[in-house]
Amino acid sequence: MSFEIMAHWPMWASLAAVAATIVFYMLDRWSMEMVSVTVVATLLLIFSLPGATGVDGAEISAADLLMGFSNPALITIMALLVIGQGLFQTGALEGPTKALVRSYDVRPRLTLVMAFFAVFVTSAFTNNTPVVIMFLPIMSAIAARMGGSTSRLMIPLSFVSIFAGMTTLIGTSTNLLAADSYARLVAENDFEHVSHETLGFFDQSAFGLILAAIGLTYILLTSRILLPHREGFAETMVKSGKQFVAQFEVTPGHFLDGKQAIAGMFPELQNMTVRMIQRGEHAILPPYDEVTLCPGDLVIVAATRQALTDLLAGKPAMLNDIWRSGVAETDEDTGDSQLGLVEAVIAPGSRMAGRTVEMLGFRRLTSAVTLGIQRRSRMIRAKLGEIRLEAGDTLLLCGPVSAFRSLRVSRDLILLEWSQSEFPTTTKAQLARLITLCMVVVAAFGLASITIAAVVAATAMILLQCLNHRQASRALDLRIYLVIAAALCMGTALEATGAAQLIAELVVTFAAPYGTLAVLSAIFLAVAILTNILSNAATAVLFTPIALSAADQIGTDPFPFLLAVIYAANCAFATPIAYQTNMLVMGPGHYKFGDFVRFGGPLVILMWAAFTIIAPWRFDI
Repeated sequence: MSFEIMAHWPMWASLAAVAATIVFYMLDRWSMEMVSVTVVATLLLIFSLPGATGVDGAEISAADLLMGFSNPALITIMALLVIGQGLFQTGALEGPTKALVRSYDVRPRLTLVMAFFAVFVTSAFTNNTPVVIMFLPIMSAIAARMGGSTSRLMIPLSFVSIFAGMTTLIGTSTNLLAADSYARLVAENDFEHVSHETLGFFDQSAFGLILAAIGLTYILLTSRILLPHREGFAETMVKSGKQFVAQFEVTPGHFLDGKQAIAGMFPELQNMTVRMIQRGEHAILPPYDEVTLCPGDLVIVAATRQALTDLLAGKPAMLNDIWRSGVAETDEDTGDSQLGLVEAVIAPGSRMAGRTVEMLGFRRLTSAVTLGIQRRSRMIRAKLGEIRLEAGDTLLLCGPVSAFRSLRVSRDLILLEWSQSEFPTTTKAQLARLITLCMVVVAAFGLASITIAAVVAATAMILLQCLNHRQASRALDLRIYLVIAAALCMGTALEATGAAQLIAELVVTFAAPYGTLAVLSAIFLAVAILTNILSNAATAVLFTPIALSAADQIGTDPFPFLLAVIYAANCAFATPIAYQTNMLVMGPGHYKFGDFVRFGGPLVILMWAAFTIIAPWRFDI
């Protein structure tokens, strides 16, 4: 680097802004959204000053810095979030999830290993982003069955998919970009000792599998120690074990019609306790030996919210009957076909206290049905409509979203908005699976880019009513959008001002006197560090010509230098902004920026050390 470039002040200003941003991310005193917006504003201000140009004197405009907000990779992630929400809303993965959970009950360790193995194999031959999207709900279900938090499985899910990307040419787009740059440079330049003119499909597989095995061993040994045990407040409360009193009316053709108790329990009512069966004027109390249910019976149960949700989600007709029960022909229809659940507490001094749900005409009063009542003080054994409400009782309400919005201003009920969830639209499950499968196939076989395939699939999910526009908009995580856009903005500034080039050339200059292995190792470390700050694609494209130039200066085969760049560019473990799958798991895993640094930082160093130790045997240098 010349003195003029070293004295180029916008470069140092950009480096300072990036360093400060990473520090603020790690401190976690301000939200990632605020830090991201601040660094974008700072860079815009820096490059609006006189003399703030690129290293070649070219102007760096606001449009250049803000280009990340329309970056195809960012748009792809947003579209994939919508697709994932569509799979969730339709319950499209309910079957595979339940099968894995049942298998986990029998062979827990083997099931977990097989799930991660499926992620690895699939990610090696397809884009790993949709693979992670599809396995998010599966891993969440396994985490729930383990009695742990999703934070123990989400980062490993992302990292396993990244490891798989190291093993084949099409594992990630980064590999393809580096391979294309390598083939072009080898064709244009007269390199000595060239062993490979192009990168073959499996040329990186052997070394990649070794690095992946080392990384997977690290995850296995350290995940319990270094990963947090963290759940969001809403998730914790929704999964809580508090019991609601609910009732089912047995009608002709009902799933309970003709069912007989076995050992005093009804197998159809999983994870529920039957407290009473009301048959006409006669109340049948446990034990229920030789009791056969018939039309007209009222079955009063105690069950958790999750158990009630699981039962009703699998029986749309029954859910519709409960919602329509007690609705007079003159009642107005809300026009909202999507039913959901929310919890509400009877407020102190509420006019509802001392009255029953039937006395209140609750369905007409609130446009919602009372699905269950929870009372902490004592066990209730009575028909749901005959329970006199008390201040502090928690009601489990079923109704359309519009009904819940109107309850926000109620003085009689305290709406727990964090507890709101919606029932899966299971009639669209097959359609959601088909849309997602088509997207994966189209992207995997190169029929269209992953961006086009994801945007079209997300649009199809909405148009074909797998989810509505409100659910789609909730899936568009603002934090992910701003953090990735800010990372791309910082990458643009570092590249345009020559900061990235300076770092690369300094690495080669300092390592050259210590031999070929030292240069190879230094290049790996520099790429591994920068890939966690810039995008991995930008880092690979930037360092491929530098690595090949270093190999030419030393007079050695450039192929090992290409592989060093590819493996290091895939070491996107130390920050959530390093790779899109990290951002995808950040929300479901309830992670902070520092969680990636603490767990992924040592992994980057381990990968560098492993590469440095194994390279002499693999490349004969």
